[in-house]
Amino acid sequence: MTIDLHQHLWPDSFVEALRARTAAPCIEADTLVLDEGRFPHDAGEHDLSRRLAALDHDEIDVAVVSLQPSLGIDLLESRERAVLEDAWLAGIRELADGSNGRLVPLAPGQVLGGCAGTSIAAELLDDLDAVAPLLDEVSQGGGFLFVHPGTARLRAGTPRWWAGIVDYAAVMQAAWFSWLGQGRERWPELRLVFAMLAGGAPFHLERLALRSPLDVRSMLDPNVYLDVSTHGRRAIELCIETFGVEQLVYGSDAPVVDPAPTLRAVRSFGDSVAHIILHDNPEKLLRPRVEP
Repeated sequence: MTIDLHQHLWPDSFVEALRARTAAPCIEADTLVLDEGRFPHDAGEHDLSRRLAALDHDEIDVAVVSLQPSLGIDLLESRERAVLEDAWLAGIRELADGSNGRLVPLAPGQVLGGCAGTSIAAELLDDLDAVAPLLDEVSQGGGFLFVHPGTARLRAGTPRWWAGIVDYAAVMQAAWFSWLGQGRERWPELRLVFAMLAGGAPFHLERLALRSPLDVRSMLDPNVYLDVSTHGRRAIELCIETFGVEQLVYGSDAPVVDPAPTLRAVRSFGDSVAHIILHDNPEKLLRPRVEP
């Protein structure tokens, strides 16, 4: 069984809730309006039959789907946030039920039955005390935590791609170092997946050795995984050389980006490595942790 741990899928109920809004995040005609900017919205990208066909094309058996924090939902007043999250959860559960086991949802910012884990914005790991109740609940529930970039705001004078390249990478690096520096001691059993190779944070281990008291060898934590989304062979190879292949999982970030380049890169390492990244490692995460 091959698994993609990082996809996004919007059920009709969620799209309708976005269309009902007049401020970001919202959908105006065929445009998605975010604090980060305005982007084309293709409803077909979230059609269930089209998504399952794409999985077949890529020879992926199961896709783990989440509501991306980068939409800015976390910044909304609690009632507004609940309307959008509830709409997504109701719809995604229906789609998952009709997918013959091929779609597995993550709950946004909470622990819910029928979900394999919980997705959060990377920025929440900046304040571990504030997010502690949720981390306690996820750890006790046996699921995993998926850490994804949160909201980025469009800055005057920067190109459109700036947020997705610079801001996303920065918050993911901060989250990874925050967890390894402080979080894992408090929640040693909690399993985490950091999207997009934690923004390239592992590339800085040599610098870390020179400028911090942390033991760089301890950065290899069996409960901390990196998804390879939006990266190619060179970046993945560097992580394999640094950590081995056991902490890498496949994630595509579909439909936000084309999954083909990253999937080709993973499979270019040969069947054994690809099997570990596409099957062995993600399959461990989809099994609830069992207390000894």
